[in-house]
Amino acid sequence: MKIHFIGIGGIGISGLAKYLHAQGAEISGSDISEGNATKYLKSHGVTITIPHNANCIANQDLIIHSAIIKPSNVEVQEAHKKGIKVLSRKEALAFILKEKRVFSVCGAHGKSTTSAILSAIFPQYGAIIGADSKEFGSNVREAKSETIIFEADESDKSFLNSNPYYAIVPNAEPEHMESYNHNLDEFYGAYKDFILKAKKRVLNTSDAFLHSLADIEAIRLNPKTDIKNIHFELNDDEPCTSFELKHYGEFRIWGFGEHMAENASLAILCAIDELGEAQLPAIKQNLQHFKGIKKRFDILSKGDTTIIDDYAHHPTEILATLKSVAIYNNLKPHKKIIAIWQPHKYSRVLDNLESFVNCFENGCDELVILPVWRAGEEHIGIDFAKLFARYNPTFATHLKAKDGKIYLYENEVLLKILENALIIGLGAGDITYQLRGEK
Repeated sequence: MKIHFIGIGGIGISGLAKYLHAQGAEISGSDISEGNATKYLKSHGVTITIPHNANCIANQDLIIHSAIIKPSNVEVQEAHKKGIKVLSRKEALAFILKEKRVFSVCGAHGKSTTSAILSAIFPQYGAIIGADSKEFGSNVREAKSETIIFEADESDKSFLNSNPYYAIVPNAEPEHMESYNHNLDEFYGAYKDFILKAKKRVLNTSDAFLHSLADIEAIRLNPKTDIKNIHFELNDDEPCTSFELKHYGEFRIWGFGEHMAENASLAILCAIDELGEAQLPAIKQNLQHFKGIKKRFDILSKGDTTIIDDYAHHPTEILATLKSVAIYNNLKPHKKIIAIWQPHKYSRVLDNLESFVNCFENGCDELVILPVWRAGEEHIGIDFAKLFARYNPTFATHLKAKDGKIYLYENEVLLKILENALIIGLGAGDITYQLRGEK
């Protein structure tokens, strides 16, 4: 097929484009500006047009667009004129995955990590992940295979279109409730529908809702009883968690934290079910290929000043990340721990306000708060100074990373320089680019 992607630079759309290109489809695409994804696709022979242009639409069989593309887009309009089928990414998933054997991973937290661990265990399968795996330097494992590891998205209900063979669920904590009319019954109903669509299920029953699904046949992980003897160490200066899982022996996974042991355990239990217990040595060996994913406890620099970037943008995620920071600091002590938080969306802050206020209580010595990353939302006045007064936070408009240090600014005025500390950046906005000196 000839398939054109509008908004091909986005991580979700570029993932589909890379995957379908590897399956043999003829791919083209467009976006408003150049980026890493468009450069990568160009280097692999994909025709990319910057910016959008109606002339891109010629004789394609199908047009797929990202969620932010409006019906008024010139390429969408041209496709309709020419009678070419146009699908959103959400709609396209059902079409792309309908004949595939999908290991579909969905949850509020941990789905990118669990997906990347599964891909390390099954390198022969294709994969589409919501972040770049450091193992293969991409969000897509471009293997030509009928089986695919797929990070499914609950934020827009598109996980229901992922055709799961395995449904692997780390948790089902309420998030993105605007997609569910702020109705918990609708939210949990969608998760149950997703789980029931699968032929096989792997569930973390430490989650109260997943625990309640006792009547559904599934492989269940109860971390309190199934995971034992968790140990943390630095291995060649890289974080490592070792643990014992049920009667299967000891496993080692890159990263720090009990959540890493849980995510890895879900992937391991799925692999044992898929391959059989006789393949445990191969499963353990392939686990070592996992080296983390970009923006998840991503160690950017080490030394007296250590800088870590983490995508955590929900209180549960921030708490888990700060626990990982504490483990790192115990093994490699620094003078202090500084957290830089870029709140993500006014609605998320307000929906979880008390949890956000409390989640920094024991995790850092200093707190820096950046402006809210709006993600398209209208401004809402939130008195962060009053709400977070107990931390005596520093408020900065932006930061710059230079010479292994972090420079905090209020507009053009330098407020302070952060150094000789373990610095953790938290957020899903552009903080990741600021910490890398790319913005």
